[in-house]
Amino acid sequence: MTSTLAAPHTTSEHDTADRPSITRLGQNIGARINGIELGGDITDDEVEFIRTALATHKAIVFRNQNLTDESQYAFAERLGTPTLAHPTVHSTGLERLTIEGAANSWHTDVTFVDRIPKISILRAIDLPPYGGATIWANTTAAYKALPEPLRILADNLWAVHSNEYDYATGHQEEDKTEHRREFTRNVFETEHPVVHVHPETGERSLLLGHFVKGFTGLKPREFQDLFSAYQDRITKEDNTFRWNWHDGDVVLWDNHATQHYGVKDFGDHHRKIRRVTLAGAVPTSVDGEKSRIITGDATEFSVIDEPRPLVGYTGDAANI
Repeated sequence: MTSTLAAPHTTSEHDTADRPSITRLGQNIGARINGIELGGDITDDEVEFIRTALATHKAIVFRNQNLTDESQYAFAERLGTPTLAHPTVHSTGLERLTIEGAANSWHTDVTFVDRIPKISILRAIDLPPYGGATIWANTTAAYKALPEPLRILADNLWAVHSNEYDYATGHQEEDKTEHRREFTRNVFETEHPVVHVHPETGERSLLLGHFVKGFTGLKPREFQDLFSAYQDRITKEDNTFRWNWHDGDVVLWDNHATQHYGVKDFGDHHRKIRRVTLAGAVPTSVDGEKSRIITGDATEFSVIDEPRPLVGYTGDAANI
């Protein structure tokens, strides 16, 4: 079934319509948008089409794009306010973070600050001959699937996130000391609710990943057991979507409703991708409490985003 900007619907794999359409790529997460050429000149209707698709499918792929550094940034500006590349890593530029290698661990981007980016935009630059896929997991679906006792507990837990656990830019082993020194030169720690309310969809999502160093009020062993119980549910295979990169690929994901994992399975080959992140809101717990800064000031990194209503969002992938 083909889509239109006014009434978008999921399409079949072999849809050939010229207008924008969506191909669903996974049961709980992942879709491909066809028929939109990304850049700073996309229309307002296309912007809303992308925003609604992203809220519904959490991670969306665009194939055969011709973005440059400048047009990737211009496209990002159509969706929101770009942040700096990273709160501490500035050696690769201030607008775009160049990631060489792969994170090789599950995380949500930049959760160690209070104002977590709402969208990440990743563009393939230099790909290995094999491997190097990225996997995304749906943290909203994971929360909904929790047994009631674990869901009630999660609603009341808070976690401390720190950049001491940051993967930085995934550089090779011999460069890690230098880059670790760069991204930990300013320590950021923030206390976030383990369950936060999405600022635009109103859905509840788990907020965890590898930046978490502990749960407030719990001992380290208690934290490890509980963290594993929740994290394992987030990353169940049927809750994930895997993308093998090709030249010209661009992927966007809802950073408030996902985790992702860059698979380091390409040996000594080179892998370079470039990321732009968009300013997000401060997470809010199910009781309406905002995240709390422990240390670090992220005002230079990002403004705090004012959420915008989503036109046509129902939460049902069958209706987009």
